[in-house]
Amino acid sequence: MRISTQSMFESGALRLGELQTSLVKTQQQIGTGRRILSPSDDPVAAARALEVNQSQSINTQYGRNRQYATNTLTTVEGTLSSVTGLLQDVRDIVVSATNGALTDTERAFQATALNSRLDELLGLANSRDAMGNYVFSGFQTGTSAFVKTSTGATYQGDAGQQLLQVEATRQMAVNNSGQSVFQGGGQDVFKTLTDLVTLLQTPGAPAPATLTTLMGDVDLALDNILTVRASVGSRLQELDSLNEFGEDRGLQYSQILSELQDLDYTQALTKLSQQQFTLEAAQRSFASISKLSLFNFI
Repeated sequence: MRISTQSMFESGALRLGELQTSLVKTQQQIGTGRRILSPSDDPVAAARALEVNQSQSINTQYGRNRQYATNTLTTVEGTLSSVTGLLQDVRDIVVSATNGALTDTERAFQATALNSRLDELLGLANSRDAMGNYVFSGFQTGTSAFVKTSTGATYQGDAGQQLLQVEATRQMAVNNSGQSVFQGGGQDVFKTLTDLVTLLQTPGAPAPATLTTLMGDVDLALDNILTVRASVGSRLQELDSLNEFGEDRGLQYSQILSELQDLDYTQALTKLSQQQFTLEAAQRSFASISKLSLFNFI
């Protein structure tokens, strides 16, 4: 069988091209640290890596949602902590107001102190998060939760609860409506404080029964705040646990991806040396063969 000179050159060039391509691919693998540069390198592993990448992306998004939930609920908890301290101060003032020896002037001072607490409470109820959203307005985050009136305060938000997907099977409320916080538990804390201010501004000693009733309303408000705080604290604790699980799952996904995609550098460097040696040998061989001609024997 005859082999033409052209066929010989084409065959040799094709072989050299294949060797060079393999060498370049190994160099790229070493440069990127990845065994799989394209799905065709390992279709099964590439498909599995795609699935794991998608799962990892979802897990990362849950982590971002949990961080947002944590930030928001921490703001709520901090605000409610201040409200708790404020209502305890109010209670102390009301207790002192039961002293029948107080003069109208002294009770007026107490009324002024309570009115300041009322304004402070209104400011806390209209707290905003880091993004400027009102945290107690339900879905109406761009509207202040309460506006002061002559009889207390009017709620301007709604009862909406903002839910975040913090895990595959868990949605969590990251807010509490101002109505349930400040006007729940069987009382309206703004009306209670307004009534107390009016009572202490009125000349003459207040009726003990009236003060007792208002004191009970303050206690109801305080109990309601503490109940909401317990709920917020429980959610924050759950988020901590979910974060631990999420971080562990993220590490597992990273390990799986590493096993599927990462390069064995020792094996790759050995392969690179072999490919370089083979290519150089093939180049020398091709160069020698390409010089052969019948004219060399004439």
